[in-house]
Amino acid sequence: MDELELLKKDWNKENGGFTKKTTAELYAMLHKKSSSIVKTLFYISVAELLFWIVINSIPYMTSEEYQKKLNTIYDNEFLFTGLTVLSYGIILLFIYLLFTSYRSISVTDSAKKLMESILKTRKIIKYYVLYNLIMAGFSLIIGFYFAFKHNPAVSGKFSHLGNMELIVTTIVIIVFITVFILVIWFFYRIIYGLLLKRLNRNYNELKKLEF
Repeated sequence: MDELELLKKDWNKENGGFTKKTTAELYAMLHKKSSSIVKTLFYISVAELLFWIVINSIPYMTSEEYQKKLNTIYDNEFLFTGLTVLSYGIILLFIYLLFTSYRSISVTDSAKKLMESILKTRKIIKYYVLYNLIMAGFSLIIGFYFAFKHNPAVSGKFSHLGNMELIVTTIVIIVFITVFILVIWFFYRIIYGLLLKRLNRNYNELKKLEF
């Protein structure tokens, strides 16, 4: 049983040595918990961004062979750079929106405004997760396309395949991409889903206080 449940239990006590808690005290508890959750979401999103930057940068900066492979696969440097900048730019935008939500929740003194901030945060996280899932699938599709088209080692292996073999290969690639996206979704479900569930519970408690 967490602090909020204990506070509600004390609230409902009619006898004993406990002092009844006021609506203001319950609001303060919900405010503190909501602010803490959004702050955690913000830190997780920043850590995730830094993680992917490191994962993508280290091989490129430390291996000339890896650079040559990328240059071979993505012969259009402008396209590759543009997609990278766009991807990180949108993630930075989501992080900024999360930070503004945290600031909004931290300074609000109204239950109604707090509820609105919680709803806004939930939407930001849902769009953030959806964007990352779409980009993961899109990146894999682009990667496979350029590998088959511009990487001689890869295209050479598939050039002799018949129609049925190409169909089977395409199905395998589609299954691989689907499983990869599901794994990422499961990861987000565990991390972000748990925090959003707590945030949603705070929202429902605030609705009870309002009415």
